[in-house]
Amino acid sequence: MRVVVVGGSGRVGAKLVSTLRHRGHDVLAASPHTGVNTITGEGLATAMTGCNVVIDVTNSPSFEDNYVLNFFRTSSRNLIAAAEAARVKHHVVLSIVGTDRLLESGYFRAKMVQEDLVRESAIPHTVLRSTQFFEFLPTVLRSATDQHAVRVSPALIQPIASAEVAAALADLATATPRNGMVEFAGPECFRLDDAVLRVMQVTSDSRAVVTDPHARYFGARLAADTLTPDEGAILGVGRFDDWLKQAGGAMH
Repeated sequence: MRVVVVGGSGRVGAKLVSTLRHRGHDVLAASPHTGVNTITGEGLATAMTGCNVVIDVTNSPSFEDNYVLNFFRTSSRNLIAAAEAARVKHHVVLSIVGTDRLLESGYFRAKMVQEDLVRESAIPHTVLRSTQFFEFLPTVLRSATDQHAVRVSPALIQPIASAEVAAALADLATATPRNGMVEFAGPECFRLDDAVLRVMQVTSDSRAVVTDPHARYFGARLAADTLTPDEGAILGVGRFDDWLKQAGGAMH
């Protein structure tokens, strides 16, 4: 099967490309580094030639409201137009659990636009909404830091390893399109403030963690279950403690 992974050089994309190739598929890792640019349209028509499945795991280089909205809207429109012209049979997109509950955030409004464009296109599709990656928690930590402390919501999360997300995307991409949304989450549920504290302990970060129910998550307020999946989500197997032991040194 000919598969184009858009964003194929990123954290999930590189793992996804490797997984699909290991399974015997013909895979193009599409990114500006390989001459494929979904913002300008450069290389898209050539990349889509003979493509059966396109998987979009792109992410915006900036989370600024206008920038990220323009990124996902432009990128998705260009990608969909090229895929429709090439008669691609399945469009898979990676999104985030809770996107529709986080619309106070410009980033999540942009992700919602991306999802809507995929749903409205003529191409059979599958949207995979994943919970936060283990690897994303240091970014959450940085975003929550003020001058004196780290302020984090006690909302619940079910983080997952990015490698497991890549494997789930490969499974969905090579199956019948769902023409709907699938949720994927880790096997364990934690409070976000506790998870951030554990990351800080591993990295010997001695700053105080302040549990703040009003703390924003990339601009959005969180309820207890905003970031957790609904019943029926696919669950991974990787444990947070195991990931912390493996990744701790690299986070210093």
